[in-house]
Amino acid sequence: MNAKRTFLAAAVAALATGMVAMPAAAQGYPNKPIRFVVGFSAGNSIDSVARIIAQHLTTKLGQPVVVDNKTGANGMLAATEVARAQPDGYTVLISNSSTITVNPLLYKKMSYDPKKDFAPVSLVVSVPFILTVNPQKGPLGTAPTLQDMLNAAKAKPGAYSYGSAGVGNLTQLSFELLNGMAGVNMTHVAYRGSAPAQVALMGGEVDAAFDNPSAVPKIKAGQLRALAVTSAQRWHELPDVPAIAEAGYPGFDISFWVGALVPAQTPAPVVNALSEAIASALQDPAVKARLEQQGNIRMYGPQRFAEQIDKETAQYAEIIRKADIKLD
Repeated sequence: MNAKRTFLAAAVAALATGMVAMPAAAQGYPNKPIRFVVGFSAGNSIDSVARIIAQHLTTKLGQPVVVDNKTGANGMLAATEVARAQPDGYTVLISNSSTITVNPLLYKKMSYDPKKDFAPVSLVVSVPFILTVNPQKGPLGTAPTLQDMLNAAKAKPGAYSYGSAGVGNLTQLSFELLNGMAGVNMTHVAYRGSAPAQVALMGGEVDAAFDNPSAVPKIKAGQLRALAVTSAQRWHELPDVPAIAEAGYPGFDISFWVGALVPAQTPAPVVNALSEAIASALQDPAVKARLEQQGNIRMYGPQRFAEQIDKETAQYAEIIRKADIKLD
């Protein structure tokens, strides 16, 4: 009987220890430097968001948060490294949406599984694409509105082209969604990134493109014209430019986001503690202002961020299927 009681007491003690172990770990988190792994080069918008948040967390948490750029394969090298890291909250992937939502739909061989290998922590900012045309190149570039541009393109199927930042890039998916909704057939021309695509548009090689916020200075200088933005609502940087959804295509909503993820087995209390620390950036007016320069602040927590990832993955899978987009 004594042996039985001793066993039960030990079992209860072990259970109690297990119940408090993870919260205790979260209470002590962090007690060493945190590393942000970014799959893109310094100066990129993803890197910029990472550095803003890293600086805030260094002050907030009292531990250094360093940014480590591991570039290559549209963020896949960085994602692979974080997926294999210790699930303790000290190695964090700062990613764009393509690495998590589009890559698994296009690449047959990947060394990480976004669904199984990561725990979403926080979506930070969401950035719309801007439908741009060259005002020196008619008829699309001189079309007064988005619908006028689409009408001109529809009248001559295949005669006009659009540039993208690469096959399978969100800039291509955005245009293919618009093509499908508007019944338009424009020819896709892929470039090695947004910058070359923008140069091609300004040089008259293509007739239109979905560009990122780097186009804003050129739009304001009159070198490019903005016809619409891809977010559900207008963007604060271009308040006079309509959203595609309000310009006759309700439901159109594509943006690229920057968010934080950790290895899948990271304890939930640690994930939540990190998410709350990131969200606290909104309490600092200077940090908030810097983030607003990068896009629309979202600050979705783990559950809502996971739901957003699932929603976008399903949306992009359907666009890729209908457009028959494939990578060799």
